[in-house]
Amino acid sequence: MALLDSWTRGEHTAETLRGTRLTRPTYRKGSGPGVVVIHEVPGLTPKVIGFGEEVVAAGFTVVMPELFGDTERTPGPGAIAKAFRQVCVSAEFTKLARGQTSPVVGWLRSLAAELHADVGGPGVGALGMCFTGGYALGMMVDDTVHAPVLCQPSVPFAVSPSRRAGLDLSPDDLARVKERAAGGCQVLGLRFEGDQMVGSRFTTLREELGDAFLAVEFPGRQHSTVTEHRQSEGVEKVLAFLDEKLRPSA
Repeated sequence: MALLDSWTRGEHTAETLRGTRLTRPTYRKGSGPGVVVIHEVPGLTPKVIGFGEEVVAAGFTVVMPELFGDTERTPGPGAIAKAFRQVCVSAEFTKLARGQTSPVVGWLRSLAAELHADVGGPGVGALGMCFTGGYALGMMVDDTVHAPVLCQPSVPFAVSPSRRAGLDLSPDDLARVKERAAGGCQVLGLRFEGDQMVGSRFTTLREELGDAFLAVEFPGRQHSTVTEHRQSEGVEKVLAFLDEKLRPSA
């Protein structure tokens, strides 16, 4: 039995921030408040799907978009190289640019809005990982997103001090994120303290968002906090954050 056999396959079509029309497959499962789980490189791997199952089991409706890579393929050099070839030739993903929001975030905002319209509640959650880690922050521009989670955000690639600190956001989007944070929308971030791919972004997030940024940091130099190098405490923090932000008050 394939790992996604119990998930409902669909697709979503919307414009990206560049105005181009994009259609990508999606996988949906569960009931309750909505959460968009965005996979990391190299794609919807078994452990990403396993994390999605944990969110479903906690009482949420999870939608996982398929953005790149081979779905259900175990990570390895070949899978990673293929995924990077895909993202590097696509204009919808920023890699090195500073002061820009990845164009695909527009499509993700539309996906979150569609999910919220279907399941209701105060809003939806959005969780990105590694290459997509900052996408949840970009989605927070839309009032639909009430629980943004950034797992080891790694774009722009940390090849210079300025890029190590970059947030993959345009100035206008950053201003809107700060406005929402000041209004009470908190942001949860997870990383390993020695992860060089994250760079100094957590420092930037603390400076820009103040107490609205909630950091969960683990010792060591590993990378994938809720998947390949899964930290039980981190997963529990994520689920508790989603529960607090997305469950209607009594």
